[in-house]
Amino acid sequence: MKQKKKASQAITESVVNSPMGTTAKQQKRKKVADETVDRRTVFVGNLPVNCTVQVLKSLFKKYGQIQSIRFRSLIPAEDTVSKKVAAIKHKLHPNAKFVNAYVVFKEECDAEKALKENGTEIASGFHIRVDTASKTSSHDNKRSVFLGNLPYDILDDAVREHFHVCGDVVGVRVVRDRKTGLGKGFGYVLFENTDAVHLALKLNNSVLMGRKIRVQRTGDKRKAPQKIPGRSRAPKATDNTTTKKKSYSDDSFVGEKATPLKKNTKPKRLKTIPRKKAGKNKQKFDKNRADKSAN
Repeated sequence: MKQKKKASQAITESVVNSPMGTTAKQQKRKKVADETVDRRTVFVGNLPVNCTVQVLKSLFKKYGQIQSIRFRSLIPAEDTVSKKVAAIKHKLHPNAKFVNAYVVFKEECDAEKALKENGTEIASGFHIRVDTASKTSSHDNKRSVFLGNLPYDILDDAVREHFHVCGDVVGVRVVRDRKTGLGKGFGYVLFENTDAVHLALKLNNSVLMGRKIRVQRTGDKRKAPQKIPGRSRAPKATDNTTTKKKSYSDDSFVGEKATPLKKNTKPKRLKTIPRKKAGKNKQKFDKNRADKSAN
């Protein structure tokens, strides 16, 4: 009886936890709810480390009722201190130069209005980046450029200052490590119009904080290399076999010496006797046998 109860209990638990059961419906509701919250949320980047909740409230309250404000990208001064404690007590790492935040509004339309604050200089040298937190938001590649070989400790405003001569900069995004806050060496610049992109491409190999940066169109780095007219086709696989046999590394020197020895190990092919000679030998053998039998 106990085994039957355990079996029935296991079946009941599997039905409840099944993706087709109530759990799947709850997950679907949660996903829809999260997407709804994202549409009411704006991401605020490139904030100074001393920014407070009161500063953000005073900046965004004119657009509508704010439900919550959460700070992100916090780097604690010590590994033992949690990010929440570091935010409350302002015990951040001395190398931390900026923080990010999420502002959640009560209405979706209020979040759309708050996007007007994008590019606002909230403090000296800190132009904030305000964008919707919804995943459905798309980035306009035609008005953007990709940056490579950026200094790891660069700030967003240093990039903005470098490219402002090309045109109005809508936003700067330096991709950073979540744990250290340091840049990963690449980022993006979004301009107001496409004409600025042509001018920005001329800054390729320009020096920014002692490094020659790489500037190219956002879509170029994902495209496959195009065929250049006039260039011959790549050699076929059959042609490569001859080059592979001829090319050896320094470590294969012994193998090259040992390779000819393999030819000597093959069994030698026996010489075939011509038919004419074979016939003469057979006649001699028969004659000698007949003489012996006569004696």
